[in-house]
Amino acid sequence: MHEKIGFISLGCPKNQVDSELMLSKLDNAGFEIIDTAFGADVVIINTCGFIEAAKQEAIDNILEMVQLKEDGELGKIIVIGCLAERYRDEILNEIPEVDAVGGLGINGDIVDFVNEVLKGSTSSSYPEKEKLPLCGQRILTTPSHWAYLKISDGCSNCCTYCAIPSIRGPFRSRTKEDIILEAKALASSGVKELILIAQDTTRYGDDLYGKPVLHELLYELNKINGIEWIRLLYCYPDRLSDELLKAMTECEKVLHYIDLPLQHASGKILKAMNRHGDEISLLELTEKIRSYMPDCIIRTTFITGFPGETEEDFEILSDFVNKAEFDRLGCFSYSPEEGTPAEKLPDRVEPETAVSRGEAIMSQQYGIFSRKLENLLGTVQKCIIEDYDGYSDSYSGRTWMDAPEIDSGITVVSDRELAVGEFTDVLITAVNEYDLIGTTDF
Repeated sequence: MHEKIGFISLGCPKNQVDSELMLSKLDNAGFEIIDTAFGADVVIINTCGFIEAAKQEAIDNILEMVQLKEDGELGKIIVIGCLAERYRDEILNEIPEVDAVGGLGINGDIVDFVNEVLKGSTSSSYPEKEKLPLCGQRILTTPSHWAYLKISDGCSNCCTYCAIPSIRGPFRSRTKEDIILEAKALASSGVKELILIAQDTTRYGDDLYGKPVLHELLYELNKINGIEWIRLLYCYPDRLSDELLKAMTECEKVLHYIDLPLQHASGKILKAMNRHGDEISLLELTEKIRSYMPDCIIRTTFITGFPGETEEDFEILSDFVNKAEFDRLGCFSYSPEEGTPAEKLPDRVEPETAVSRGEAIMSQQYGIFSRKLENLLGTVQKCIIEDYDGYSDSYSGRTWMDAPEIDSGITVVSDRELAVGEFTDVLITAVNEYDLIGTTDF
C-alpha cells in the first residue's frame, strides 16, 4: 500500500510550477497523490510569504490542516515554500502540530524529506535556495491546454518594498536549450498556450549570456509545432528593449500582451521604491509599446500608500492612469514587510488612506476598462474555450487579450459543439460588467 500525499499549493504561478515539479518527483517515487487532505498520510503545504494577505492565507491553511490532524482525518503536516523559507523555525515554535518545515532548497529532495517525516522525524531543513530545481518533469495542475513555463527564478532588482530577493535568492536563468526542450515536451502533451513567468522575465539570460536574451528565446519558442499562443508575464519596464518589442511583432505566436508592473508614476515614490522613471518616461514607454503594437494589451499593477506618498504623488498616479489608459490594471495598498528597507522609511501613510486611494484608482480604471470593452462590440476576436456549462448551454473561455486566472473571460454561445482547448473566432455581442459575451454563429 502506497502512502497518500495531499498537496496544497498557494501563491503565484512560480510557486505553482515548483509544486508541479515536486508532485512529479513524489509520483515517480511511488506515492499516491490525492486531491484532498482527508485520508492523507502526509499533507504538504507549499506556502506564499510575499505580502500580509498571502501570509495570512498560508497560516489559515496550516491551522485548517492542524484541525483535521487533531480530528484524525490526516497524518503528518509538512510546510514548505516562501513562508517556510522566510520564517523558518518560527513556524514550528508557533504551531508545534506541524511535523516538519522545509525551505525552498528542500524541493529537490522532497521525496527524502517526506520519507524522513513518515519515519517519525519532526524536523526542519533549509538547504541553499540555489538548490531549488528550475526544471524537471512536472504534473500539470493547470488545464491540459495551457501551462506556465518558468524561465528563471530569484530576483536581483531589490525593490525596497519587496522581500522576494531575501526569500528566493538572486536572479538565475535556465539555459535556452533547457527551456526549449521543456516547451517541446509541453506541446507534445497537448499544451497550446505557453505563459512565460519569472520574477523578472525581461532580465532572462543576463546572468548566463551577459545580456538579456528574452527576444532570442521568443524566436525559438515561436518555431515549436503545437504551440499557438505565447504570453509574457512579469516584465520589468527598464528592460523592455526595442529588440524584445521587435520580436513580439515578428513572432506570430507571441501575443500582443505585456504584463508590466509599474508600481507608481511619481518619480519621488519610484526612487524610494528603488525603481526608475516618472510619469513622463513611463508614459513614453506605453506609447513606444503601442507604436510597435497598436493593439497591444498592457496590464500593470500599482501600489498606493507607500511611505512618503503625498496627495500630490497620488494625483500624479491618478493623472497617469487616465493618460496611459491601461487595458488591465490591479492596485494594492502598501503592506510593510519585515526585513525590507521600506519597512524603516518615515512618513507612513495611514492604512485607511492607502486603501481609499487604491479604491479610487480601481474606480478610475473601471471607467477606462468599460469603455475598452464597449469598443469591442461587433468585432471578431480569437478565443480559447475553457469549459462548457450545460445549464446555460454555453461555453466559457478567454480572448487572446486575457491571461488565465487574472484577467476577464468570455461567455460563448454556439450552435456547433466546441471542445475544451479549442481556438475559435467569436463575434462580440454584449458586455457583462468585466466580461464579454459572444457567438461563433456569424
